[in-house]
Amino acid sequence: MPGYLEIDFVSHGGSSLQGVFLGSLVATDVCSGWTEAVALIAREQFLVVEGLEVIRRQFPVPIKGIDSDNDSAFINETLQAYCQHQQWEFTRSRACQKNDQAWIEQKNGAVVRRFIGYQRHSGVAAGQCLARLFQAVRLFVNYFQPSRKLPAKTRVGAKVKKTYHKPATPCDRLLGHAAVAEAVKERLRSEQSRLDPLELLHRIRDSQAALAALSSGELGSGQERESLEQFLAALPELWRQGAARPTHRESVPPPRTWRRRTDPFEKVWPEILLWLQEEPDATAKSLWERLDKQYPGAFPEGQLRTLQRRVRDWRRVMARNLVHGFQPGEGTTATPIVVGANAKI
Repeated sequence: MPGYLEIDFVSHGGSSLQGVFLGSLVATDVCSGWTEAVALIAREQFLVVEGLEVIRRQFPVPIKGIDSDNDSAFINETLQAYCQHQQWEFTRSRACQKNDQAWIEQKNGAVVRRFIGYQRHSGVAAGQCLARLFQAVRLFVNYFQPSRKLPAKTRVGAKVKKTYHKPATPCDRLLGHAAVAEAVKERLRSEQSRLDPLELLHRIRDSQAALAALSSGELGSGQERESLEQFLAALPELWRQGAARPTHRESVPPPRTWRRRTDPFEKVWPEILLWLQEEPDATAKSLWERLDKQYPGAFPEGQLRTLQRRVRDWRRVMARNLVHGFQPGEGTTATPIVVGANAKI
């Protein structure tokens, strides 16, 4: 029966920083898979009620009940009084049983995280951009994105056989359900006929680019947003990018040029270089034993591997200089180094 929803709160800033970053109130119909999402600027019970009121007005069929987890944003007198006023049945999942809300958890990944990503978003401007993105996402997902539903699983020995319905959009499931009123079905058909999936996809990409720019602080340095005609012209080549979306493109970190730890051989390295010049074939093990005798207890045995890497890098540099020779300065002439019988470099 359509109208029974599972709801959840998705944070866009990490669970340890609640109330600072934006969040999304997500609701999905267990029967049809119709999904709604509302951007919330904070995780607060009064804002949750406001978000549910927006979802109630946008939902195509009357809501009969909601099911939530044990989050304090849902388990409170404010939401309980709102459900009593709307005459909704209010239930919650069992403690420590995340699979009790399997429908909404699946939509959190397939809809919210897929379109929003895992970046942190904060501020009123980002909240408005997120709300604009959700308005396009709800139309695209509910009217044009088919999904499969799993009605039954059968265990045969150690194997589990899963039976799926044919892929269908949430709108198609509502249109084919006998309990949905004909007036509701007519509104759904009328709304679907006015929508263009390519124009919705362009709105989604445009909002994603704006949201990513707000989060990265690169509003003035990015490229100008492309028009719908430019987007449609580039659409045949977008498949080459795979799942790459503006909200999923991570900035490439610069290469690390600093040490994370203090060099344990910094003070004795000139002395080690003198030993290597005297005995170029000396092993790092013998050098470490020599250091241990000269500086008892100063170098733990675990630093032997560090010394081995340092000696290996030194020999590599010396071998490269031997092969390529030295660079001549002004007024000097490079002396070629003979490699093999007749080769000269």
